[in-house]
Amino acid sequence: MRVVTLNLNGIRAAARKGLYDWLPEQEADLVCFQETKAQMAKLRDPVYRPDGYYHFFHDAEKPGYSGVGLYARKEPDEVTIGLGWPDMDAEGRYLEARFGKLCVVSLYVPSGSSSEQRQAIKFDFLDRLMPYLKSLCRRRRDYIIVGDWNIAHRQIDLKNWRSNQKNSGFLPEERAWMDELFGATGFVDAFRVVNQEPEQYTWWSNRGQAWAKNVGWRIDYQVITPALRKSVLSASIYKAQRFSDHAPLIVDYAIPF
Repeated sequence: MRVVTLNLNGIRAAARKGLYDWLPEQEADLVCFQETKAQMAKLRDPVYRPDGYYHFFHDAEKPGYSGVGLYARKEPDEVTIGLGWPDMDAEGRYLEARFGKLCVVSLYVPSGSSSEQRQAIKFDFLDRLMPYLKSLCRRRRDYIIVGDWNIAHRQIDLKNWRSNQKNSGFLPEERAWMDELFGATGFVDAFRVVNQEPEQYTWWSNRGQAWAKNVGWRIDYQVITPALRKSVLSASIYKAQRFSDHAPLIVDYAIPF
């Protein structure tokens, strides 16, 4: 089973850059998008609903902002839109599809880089998210939670870690939250199961020559429940083409779908 996740930084912009020409080549079973920045029901072009996929979207109420999507080759048994938190559900940040025992989630954690207020909102989101994630671990289901978590976990996960220790995305509190996620809570970073190499990034600033010099951050993840650890076959970050300021993260699992 192949799962692809990508923060689009605008689904229309990504489409113009060739995303939907590339997508069929991946033969992915599940594709999760974040930051669609669109009211998807208003987009009439069939390119956004590719053949062979069921499609689901959770739009933000504010046009041109946030939003997540999920494409699946198989029809889900159940789809959950939102977390039941009115403030965050208005921003379109959570979409879950269940296939028997397996649940796949497209998640977009808020960024705190624009202001202290948004950082406070991010911390509040994380404070509420952790108990929810712990509750998922108690269910008799397997979870693959993919998307833009807006946190680089360790020093290996961003180029300039020394100068970013006081910046959103690499704050001590954020890294401690990730320590808990991948520690006591029990979730697993699927990418690091099979790839321990440095300089593996999924996002690059548009400033300077960050992309050209590979001055990036690894903030997009596929986070899995412990029972799925042994099913991770391979993980890669696709960089041959550029559809966004993020790159697609592709993970193959030994899971029938």
